[in-house]
Amino acid sequence: MARLEQPALAAKARATEFKAGFDLENILLSWSSGKDSAWALHLLSKLPDVRVTALFTTFNSAADRVAMHAVRRSLVQEQAAAAGLPLWPIELPWPCTNLDYENLLTPIFQRAIEEGITAVAFGDLFLEDIRAYRERQLAGTGLKALFPLWQLPTPALAADMIAAGVRAKITCLDPTKLDRSFAGRDFDSSFLNDIPGTVDPCGENGEFHTFVYESPVFRRPIRVKTGDVVERDKFIFADVYSVAHTPVSTTV
Repeated sequence: MARLEQPALAAKARATEFKAGFDLENILLSWSSGKDSAWALHLLSKLPDVRVTALFTTFNSAADRVAMHAVRRSLVQEQAAAAGLPLWPIELPWPCTNLDYENLLTPIFQRAIEEGITAVAFGDLFLEDIRAYRERQLAGTGLKALFPLWQLPTPALAADMIAAGVRAKITCLDPTKLDRSFAGRDFDSSFLNDIPGTVDPCGENGEFHTFVYESPVFRRPIRVKTGDVVERDKFIFADVYSVAHTPVSTTV
């Protein structure tokens, strides 16, 4: 029981920290489809007087999948429905330059301000350069940058997610850091026990990415299966699809 209580304690501590420094109300959350986004939503839901208004996700328009995670758009739509939140898609061309990406974010931030949103939250854990980049993106917009998971110890964080009921599939991994046999596996205690000690338990150094199919913030789980595992662009991808909507092809 003590382990199951830990996520609630972490959420309470983080709520105290944020309320001491921010007067937040409506939040736009960056949603990658993975466990860190889901846990950020879980922690934000514990904060008093704070409401996550919408999720935004970047899609590779050519593939109709989440950029990098390679998760099907339909699955992200199911996640948003399960969370009871609107999904704001950002359509990225392929290939996509950094300038393209930044230009496409501008109207999303403008929309957020028009709809009374005061901050944008991200699920980043400890990479200082990524946090600085996010903060530069929002500089001058009037929106605050919020990092609910910032510097939480990743071994404990991963264990807390699993203990609280986060269920996810490994959809993408870097084969120079993690063997391809891990693609398609569940993010669970067995996974954490099996990964090499050089791999961050939350994959924050790009070792792996996930798709969440069950979470404390979901009204219902998403029933999924794993399809083909392929290598592309020096990464290994495992396709995941909804049991309710089996596609003609399960190739990523």
